Amino acid sequence: MKTKTALVTGAASGLGYELALLLIKDEYNLILVDIDESKLKKVKAYFNETYKNEVHLLIKDLSQPNVAQEIFNETKDIALIDVLINNAGFGLFGTFVNTDWKRESDMLHLHILTTTHLTKLLLPTMISRKTGKVLNISSLAAFQPGPLMSMYYASKSYILSFSEAIANELRGTGVTVTALCPGPTKTLFQKTVSSGCSENKISFNMACADDVARYGYNAMKKGKTVAIPGFFNKFLSTIPRFVTRNMATKIVRNIQEKNRAL
Repeated sequence: MKTKTALVTGAASGLGYELALLLIKDEYNLILVDIDESKLKKVKAYFNETYKNEVHLLIKDLSQPNVAQEIFNETKDIALIDVLINNAGFGLFGTFVNTDWKRESDMLHLHILTTTHLTKLLLPTMISRKTGKVLNISSLAAFQPGPLMSMYYASKSYILSFSEAIANELRGTGVTVTALCPGPTKTLFQKTVSSGCSENKISFNMACADDVARYGYNAMKKGKTVAIPGFFNKFLSTIPRFVTRNMATKIVRNIQEKNRAL
């Protein structure tokens, strides 16, 4: 059987690394993309020592314009992509009027434009071959507005909505799209938000990256559209259905403020 190839963004650590590990264990060749060259090279060295499949690295800042086109152009000479995992992302804590626009702009470009563009570039070949899988990393934050992390919550809501819509459009093509929506997870994400970020303080309901990755990976293999790991997280995702959006927003604001004060 022909060896399949997977492309994973944000693969140097956290969920991206854990997903790449699951893929190579399933004998996929890998194209790993990250801005952190040092960590990415360490990942490749470990994979090369332990597994026989090919590992290619692309050192890219995924928040920059046209980076998706660059990745697409460079991967065409390597292999056809069977699995795309849009994992790279970061957050920013603070009131909207006080947060740094450059940082927010980078986050929106990464979460929305790069994710969307890379998916758009790779889907046509998947459809023509009648096989392919896309896993987009959204968040439990996608289900309601998030005061004090407004742009992050909004961008993750976009990823969820986008993923659900194109998953519907792709029915019958052999290609599936899955949105993974984890709650708080132990990764390096927390360090990139801010020293006052609620994620830095939350210990309750904190999941391990390998467990979340395995849940999302299995959901992707099954072609599930939305994957929410953990019973409590599934419950939390339904709360906005039973309270007003105004109330849901107030609840999130209260949680953010309390955790910041810890």
